[in-house]
Amino acid sequence: MADNNKEIEQLKKVFEIEGNEISKLTSTLDFDVIADFCNLIDQTKGKIILTGCGTSAMAAKKAMHTLNVIGISAFFLSPSDAVHGALGAVKENDVVIFISKGGSTKELTAFLPNVKEKKAKIVAITEKKNSKIAQSADITVPVHVEHEADSFNMLATASTLAVISLFDAIAVTLMGKESFTKDQFLVNHPSGDVGERLEKGIK
Repeated sequence: MADNNKEIEQLKKVFEIEGNEISKLTSTLDFDVIADFCNLIDQTKGKIILTGCGTSAMAAKKAMHTLNVIGISAFFLSPSDAVHGALGAVKENDVVIFISKGGSTKELTAFLPNVKEKKAKIVAITEKKNSKIAQSADITVPVHVEHEADSFNMLATASTLAVISLFDAIAVTLMGKESFTKDQFLVNHPSGDVGERLEKGIK
């Protein structure tokens, strides 16, 4: 049997780094701003639209799914599709959430002025408070981690989990705010282990 000690230590280190970074968010996030963001989502009369590139797009899609599960209509806007007509879906009462670690991703800033012209609300989720997207936003939620999990401190690992955790916290908060019930949960999520557990719990 091979000696896996080196690999095991590396694997454990990744979990340790990511766990530590998520734990630190309780002292680094601006919860007043996040509460305002929660209220914006809760009170909007339009659509919740999320957009991002690369790993940020994956985080946006996870957030979109979670919001839909709890009954908040959310959609992902592909940056490449946005500039080829998909911006037609964005209306004045919508909230468009830009997720960008650096806050200046060209594919996103390319249609930022168009979203502003449509008078939709803009939310920036970024590490850079002075970035182009943040400066154009109605609400900016800075999400910063000190260490990614890789040795170069470059791979979007802990930072992606931080953004996902932010939206998890928002979703759970909105569930309580809207008194989201198990019956509503089951209607939205009838299949899989979750659906089975909900059905048994309700019966």
